[in-house]
Amino acid sequence: MLGFEGALARAAGDVGLVDAASATVVADACAKAAQDVGAHLDLEALAAGTATQATPVVELVRQLRALVPADARHAVHVAATSQDVVDTAAMLVAKDATAHALNTAHDVEHLLRGLARTHRGTAMVGRTLLQHGEPTTFGALAAVRAVGVREAAQRLAEVRVTRLAVQLAGAVGTLTPAGRHADALLAGVAEQLGLAVPAAPWHATRGRVADLAGALGALAGELAGIAQDVVLLSSTDIAEVSVAAPGGSSAMPHKQNPSRAVLALACAHRVPGLVATLLAGMPGELQRAAGRWQAEAPVLVDLLRLVDATAAHVRASLDGLVVHPDRMRAAVDALLARTGGTLDTSAAEAVVDRALGGPREEEHA
Repeated sequence: MLGFEGALARAAGDVGLVDAASATVVADACAKAAQDVGAHLDLEALAAGTATQATPVVELVRQLRALVPADARHAVHVAATSQDVVDTAAMLVAKDATAHALNTAHDVEHLLRGLARTHRGTAMVGRTLLQHGEPTTFGALAAVRAVGVREAAQRLAEVRVTRLAVQLAGAVGTLTPAGRHADALLAGVAEQLGLAVPAAPWHATRGRVADLAGALGALAGELAGIAQDVVLLSSTDIAEVSVAAPGGSSAMPHKQNPSRAVLALACAHRVPGLVATLLAGMPGELQRAAGRWQAEAPVLVDLLRLVDATAAHVRASLDGLVVHPDRMRAAVDALLARTGGTLDTSAAEAVVDRALGGPREEEHA
């Protein structure tokens, strides 16, 4: 929120809504406060004000004005309304958090691609409805998961660039106080914050938040599938993989639990409900919703944290994953003995090649 107020002051000074000197004073005060919020703002008063006003912005602006000289206070919160601050702040938080989650998802994809290359021809039983189906390869399983993560991450990256937009529309969406400078003010704030410029104010249309929620939910779902595979394949009865750093048990010292995969599933389990909550908040009334919009920010924060955590736990589960080809081959041989079939992994290997972009492409790079 301080970042938005600082960018707003500078943009207002640039377009001539306020004098440049006052704009600089306000922007500098915002930057200084952001470096150590507790030292510059009364957080208890901010919390109390949030409860009283149904928004943190009224008290924030009051405190911010108190931080600057009287002759510069006119450059604080120029032409904006509370929702402008909260919505733009949410986009800035999402931009930072999704960058981290995407980096971790890239690591997950890289680990999966490595497993796919290494185990391109490592035969294993394919399981459908948790029953033995036909032979496949562990490489094919890893390759399919890698593509799922890559595609979900690409969608989130697209949303991050095109759908995370500044919100600056004033009291009822017309930005009337900015007058003829409205478009320039909006563009200036967006440029400073690195956010997109919307075609129209989105304070009453929450499709941007819905797109972000959907992309986050899809990535969490793809990651959770990997975690579930690790949990199943590392179970005592299957034991076709082992995690490098298993967890223990307080009651059963012999156990080797895939704890990070379990935590990934626990985090991802909460994600669909949060996505649904954000989608349910879309139909706001008229120019500003009463209740649904106010619910967004904490839900979005939880969603961002959980997706980031899911990715981190999956990465830890795959890092150093030990594959047991002998166990896999024993299950394949038992399956073939029952069905009278023969082993041919060429189709599975073709899946790996297609998913990775060609036969062992990175080994020849």
